Amino acid sequence: MSYTPNPEFLKLYDAYTGPQSMAAELGARRAKSATDRPLLVSTGSDLVLFPGGGAAPIVESFRLSTRGFKELTSVSHLGTAAAWLAEMNESGDGDWRSWADKIITQCQAVRSVNGDVYWSDVARVAAWRGMEAKIADLVDYACRVTEALLADVLQRPERMTYAHLRKHYLEPIETRTIPVPFNDVMVATFALTFLDIAHRTLSWVRAQDLEWSELMVMICGSSGRPTAGLTWATNSTCHILWRASGERFQPENMLIAPHAPGLTLDMINNGADLAELEARYRTMWTRTRITAEIGGKMFEGFPGFVPEIQAAPIMTTETRTLSEMPRLRYPDDRLTAIARLRLVMEDPRQLLSNSVSEFIIDELCDKNLDPAAVVIPGFTNVSYPERGKQ
Repeated sequence: MSYTPNPEFLKLYDAYTGPQSMAAELGARRAKSATDRPLLVSTGSDLVLFPGGGAAPIVESFRLSTRGFKELTSVSHLGTAAAWLAEMNESGDGDWRSWADKIITQCQAVRSVNGDVYWSDVARVAAWRGMEAKIADLVDYACRVTEALLADVLQRPERMTYAHLRKHYLEPIETRTIPVPFNDVMVATFALTFLDIAHRTLSWVRAQDLEWSELMVMICGSSGRPTAGLTWATNSTCHILWRASGERFQPENMLIAPHAPGLTLDMINNGADLAELEARYRTMWTRTRITAEIGGKMFEGFPGFVPEIQAAPIMTTETRTLSEMPRLRYPDDRLTAIARLRLVMEDPRQLLSNSVSEFIIDELCDKNLDPAAVVIPGFTNVSYPERGKQ
């Protein structure tokens, strides 16, 4: 016998939760009363500010569509690509040899176009000004050591293992042929990429002269893995706004809503109905906040929820496991920097950029948003072989 709830129960259910419910009515009224408040929407690649009062949105793109991002990220990925090849070999899943050949060929092609001029005139990233020659050296070195590793294991397939990869590429003990462990290369490329993202985003946010006590924020859609960036501690946008505001932004006004309707730069450029989308975002934000506010009043006298922004834990040489991201204490804290690389891969909650994000954000804010004053982990105090002198 099939089951259907009695219609009278459904009517009672809909009175509170239905599209014409009391919750919908109150939410719509609150959304209307908040139309003049600034609303900042963060997507996987853009920040969109709806100033309120019907004003047109203001947009800043900060990830995939930006200069230099894919170039340095492709170099960051060489370390993980080598690990993928080891996994394919050890598990017997996939043709690792053909992929190794492809990576060697592409590394050689990248070296042929890599140079000072590429980084200064083509990528032309303001946050990297004055660093172009060293970035070119880093890229050249990363490609060369990866080519050498893969050429060697293609000749000696028994070496395509994680143990060999760690000992002779990622964290080599003997440094005559590998003067800079590839772990440091990954730290450096992540840090350089996020230096640009954080510099532009912080500068843009500060330029908006936001009324922080009134600012409504929604982080929508996914950024990186679909499981990542769903909490304050795992989403770098939260820390950017916290520091940009001088720690005046109210955490309860930040909503991370991965199932909210998407918003892309293409939609804005192609004339999508942004007024309707803005109204939907405002309704979602206000309805969510109403529930929280009513809960506090309804259960007054019982312990209440207070969002906490906790300092990250500090790890030592005695630390064996981590459940949260440890704090990078200083730029050359290699132990923590590389442990953070491991954590962002092992913990599905983490965005990969979290390996360096809050350190770079804090450094920029403490240095008055001057990228040249930031000591970049894995880069500033690390000497990469100059091109042509290896």
